[in-house]
Amino acid sequence: MLSGRFRWFVVALLFVITAINYVDRSAIAFAIHDIEAELGLSPASVGLVLGAFGIGYILTALIGGIVSDRFGAKITLAAAAVVWSLSIGLTGAATGFAMLYAARIALGAAEGPCFPALSRAVDDWLPPHERGTALAGALVAVPLSLAIGAPIVTTLIGWLGWRGMFYVLAFLVIAWLPLWLLLFQDNPLRSRFVTADEAAAIERRGTVPSGSGAEARYGWSVLLTTPTLLANYFAYFVFGYFLFFFMTWLPSYLRKSYGLDLSQVGLVTVLPWLAAAVALVIGGRLSDKTLMRTKSYRRARTYQIAATQAVAALAVIPVAMSGNITVAVAGITVAVAACLAPNAAFYAVVVDVVPRYAATAMGVMTVWFAASGFLAPVITGAILQATGDFRYAFLLMAALALLSVVGLILFHRPDVDRARLEGLGA
Repeated sequence: MLSGRFRWFVVALLFVITAINYVDRSAIAFAIHDIEAELGLSPASVGLVLGAFGIGYILTALIGGIVSDRFGAKITLAAAAVVWSLSIGLTGAATGFAMLYAARIALGAAEGPCFPALSRAVDDWLPPHERGTALAGALVAVPLSLAIGAPIVTTLIGWLGWRGMFYVLAFLVIAWLPLWLLLFQDNPLRSRFVTADEAAAIERRGTVPSGSGAEARYGWSVLLTTPTLLANYFAYFVFGYFLFFFMTWLPSYLRKSYGLDLSQVGLVTVLPWLAAAVALVIGGRLSDKTLMRTKSYRRARTYQIAATQAVAALAVIPVAMSGNITVAVAGITVAVAACLAPNAAFYAVVVDVVPRYAATAMGVMTVWFAASGFLAPVITGAILQATGDFRYAFLLMAALALLSVVGLILFHRPDVDRARLEGLGA
């Protein structure tokens, strides 16, 4: 099977589960209007429901990273998939605010370990010069699933109602699971599909294979005080804030601000996510090529993240100030594309700086991401409850992104911190 290139089939498996992951977590944004009407929710309550996912995410993101480093991505992702399938089914069965809220927390808890496990799998299976490309290949599923998922989800709601839509999504997770269990191994050398040539190409470079029970040789202080990692965490929080805002509130924004119906919303939201998919793939490839050409992680990773977050900040300002739908869609498209373009670089920085414990470090970073998953929907709901206006929500995003750019320029120095940690035996 894919002789000599089976590692890219592994990336494809990660792509598929990432796509299902984001369809599942974003589907509620298209159903929330019907849920709001049926269950009698206020804008603030809607914000709480949309933000509940982030609470569960925070609870398990860090634990998921530790588990992935100790026991491997295989069992971590398999267990997570089972639990989140059940939580999606419970979302469809919700009869009130409390049950809906609990189901969303459960979904977040189930999905929390997924991206740390993805980082672990990429570190186990890909050599350094292929990781940006591989991460982009897996993570492009995020915008693609949001683009393709929008019309699919709205069509399912039209056919089956919002409850039936959630039941269909629950089945998709279970359908992926047998492929993962049968075809993936934590250690590529144990896979019957990996040839000797491919094993040499993977080039382990001294990393400890996941599932070996290895423990960290250095304190948590490294993960919690290294300047590059801290700047990366905050920038990833800002990325998450943008992502969760658009993922949860964009359909409502288009409905409330421009009077679009559900089918129109599904079509309009395709453009920003498709643009983001293209930008993410280009960003991953560009980051790897820059690294190979310059041998500088700062040029390959830092500058890309800082530049794209600056563009995202500037793009949402006209959306806030204009009442024109063309300006709004154009600004949102640029912001979403810029926001997602360096997604692979965020992950690559973690693997670059602390490769032996990539999943644990990714777990720490995912806690910041999970916090944004809670705060972006909840703060936006509170703003709408108080003002009835999305303008202030957009301006807040611009301010956060500009603050992140400053932090990246001042503190994000992966070359320096990588060399220092190597000297500590990290």
